[in-house]
Amino acid sequence: MNDRDAIKSCPLFSGVTDRDLDDLTRIARRQVFVKGQMVFSEGDEATGFYVPVEGKIKLFKLSPEGKERILRIAHPGRTVAEAAIFDIGLFPACAQALEPSVLLFFPKQAILDLLHHNAQLAINMIGGISRILREMMDHVESLTFRDVPSRLARYLLDLSDMQKRHVHLPVSKTQLAANLNTAGETLSRTLRKMSDDNLLRVRGRTIEIIDFQGLVDLSERYKE
Repeated sequence: MNDRDAIKSCPLFSGVTDRDLDDLTRIARRQVFVKGQMVFSEGDEATGFYVPVEGKIKLFKLSPEGKERILRIAHPGRTVAEAAIFDIGLFPACAQALEPSVLLFFPKQAILDLLHHNAQLAINMIGGISRILREMMDHVESLTFRDVPSRLARYLLDLSDMQKRHVHLPVSKTQLAANLNTAGETLSRTLRKMSDDNLLRVRGRTIEIIDFQGLVDLSERYKE
């Protein structure tokens, strides 16, 4: 994926014109990170936001005891720390490259200057932020009202885009369990049960979806 495609595929920049893309590409700064390198840490000054072009970025928080809590995994075509556009302050979480990654960094002031002279781009970006907030609310609802099998089914369907039969987990099963707010043992039992029910087949970090409709039905189940 090239820089323009990465920008254009972001919900934050949905509906931008070719001229907008030219302006956004002009102010973006390309940065390269090796596997395990920190992009930023919680408490760092939030001077802008990022768009992955290659690789995967883990966003997480650390408890006072040092326990890691994964918030989400950002892939190409997603934004990282987009709240920095309008917020004054510090990054509220940590970001780390899970693999060799290329990111576009958008300095906050450069974006604000661009929006000041382009009302339509500002409107488009506000709409993009609204879509991101809805996704976050859906995630909170899932954690609150759905059980582990339902949350896992929803995750796998999202990963497959409802059409790919084979999906590769972008994180380890330990990290996935943390992201789904469950224990590793519970995740393993859930995967075995789904396999026994002929919903899917597990081969390491590759999962073959056998019954799409069965996964959809499971993903829509609420806690009793």
